[in-house]
Amino acid sequence: MNGKMQGVTLVADWEPKPGFKLGSKDIEGRQTYLGSQVWRNPRLEIRTYDIPTPGPEEVLIEVKACGVCGSDVHMAQAGEDGYIFYPGLTGFPSILGHEFSGVIVDAGKNARDKRTNKPFKGGEAVTSEEMLWCGSCKPCADGYPNHCEQLDEIGFNVNGADTKYLVLPARTIWSLEPLRKNYSDADLFVAGSLVEPTCVAYNAVIERGGGIRPGDRVVILGGGPVGIAACAILKRAGASMVIISETQQNRADMALRLGADYHVNPLKEDFAERVLELTEGMGADLFMEATGLPEVVYPGIEKVIWEGRTLNSKVVVTARAEAKMPVAGEVLQVRRASIIGAQGHSGHGTFPRVIECMASGMDMTPMSTKKVTLAEIPENILQLQTDRSECKITYIAP
Repeated sequence: MNGKMQGVTLVADWEPKPGFKLGSKDIEGRQTYLGSQVWRNPRLEIRTYDIPTPGPEEVLIEVKACGVCGSDVHMAQAGEDGYIFYPGLTGFPSILGHEFSGVIVDAGKNARDKRTNKPFKGGEAVTSEEMLWCGSCKPCADGYPNHCEQLDEIGFNVNGADTKYLVLPARTIWSLEPLRKNYSDADLFVAGSLVEPTCVAYNAVIERGGGIRPGDRVVILGGGPVGIAACAILKRAGASMVIISETQQNRADMALRLGADYHVNPLKEDFAERVLELTEGMGADLFMEATGLPEVVYPGIEKVIWEGRTLNSKVVVTARAEAKMPVAGEVLQVRRASIIGAQGHSGHGTFPRVIECMASGMDMTPMSTKKVTLAEIPENILQLQTDRSECKITYIAP
């Protein structure tokens, strides 16, 4: 397919902080696994690109919807020293956008639809994993694609979906056709754009956190889209009580709408005391840290674990942050508690399971509270740096 397209592109200056050393997977002047240590003076530009062509095992997707993620905001946001907030894998310039859905418009001869095990014929509604795992390194071979040693990430170090078309490997593509039973085309693509953040939550609380037993109590700290999605997943999994800890009322209200039972505002009440009160002194079986402020919120979690009567509590750390958690080993030992790190969303059947949950009634589309055009994406990313009144801003392609 010939022609041109526009893409919302993040540009920044490669200026490593003193003492920074290139890692084995870093590329001088192009990409690093420690973005906040290297990239300075981020800015957003709308650039023009050639429409890409798929290779033998790739597909060309026409983007229909793409959500703005907190990672997009943090890559475009700088501290007083000019360095970006986002601490992870980044390579600029790159088109942003990784929470997306679209339709197949072209496919290589060896690209197959996993749902049908047949070649793509065109027109299929799809989404994609954001993590482009290689499939051949030791973590991939061991079954841990989220920890791929040759990882690329859509919208972080390779071009993403804030554009009209993108080419991706067929191995990361998942069909959205099951959603057609409950969604019209417009809502189907909005729902499809929410699969990726919902899979991050699913990976954290089900795959990495080990899931729950029906009747368990859970606490989600942070009412961003991933935290809200965790509320929906855990309530669907049988949690007897889902508590959301969030400072913004509109985000708490969304969590309550999609699965949470109670809201704690830690700026207005003592987090630990309120959780212990709501659970009648029992505490919680599972906590998810999704605030990105572990040094602030962990003492409250630890107090609930220590004073509550529940043993074997698990704390799943999901939000990305450089700050260290103030952990007392004695609490973990005496209460048989554990802290677990969660990254990504790939592997273990996570994507098809989340899509089937959505197809069978777990409607996440209320999270998309504002729709924008491609040209409006940069201003909305900048607005989200100071204004979190919208739960999820979604780019809708014409």
